Amino acid sequence: MIIYKKYDVALSLFIIAAVTDVFDGLFARLKNQRTVLGTFLDPIADKFLLVTSYIVLGVYGLIPKWLTITVISRDIIIVIGWLLLYFAIGISKVEPSFLGKITIWVQSILIASVLVKINFNFSPDALSSLFFITAVVTILSGIHYVFRGLKQTHAS
Repeated sequence: MIIYKKYDVALSLFIIAAVTDVFDGLFARLKNQRTVLGTFLDPIADKFLLVTSYIVLGVYGLIPKWLTITVISRDIIIVIGWLLLYFAIGISKVEPSFLGKITIWVQSILIASVLVKINFNFSPDALSSLFFITAVVTILSGIHYVFRGLKQTHAS
């Protein structure tokens, strides 16, 4: 929708995706209906939503390209680390950390904020702070996952 400059639809779709993701996870926990497939697919779906959002927003100049690169680089590092853990010591289950969950929330809040700014012409000054916060949390989370992965290799 961003490509077609339908920013109101983009904002609505992003909010719907975020809200349904929250409720999906909440209902699964409340009803104790977690599945192996669900625990694998849910984070992948979240990543697709965030990565594609960051790519489109970055390409269209709605967020800084350096931030898009930072977000995507973290995810690539985590996936490569997971693959290395899997092939080196057979660990296939990687639990999201609290900092990782915070990172997803901050990245999502930034996307929603950019879409709200576009739709309602808010001042971009608040966004520059959010760009910085998102970058810092993303980098810290990436470092945290690297150290968790290294710790797992020494524990095995």
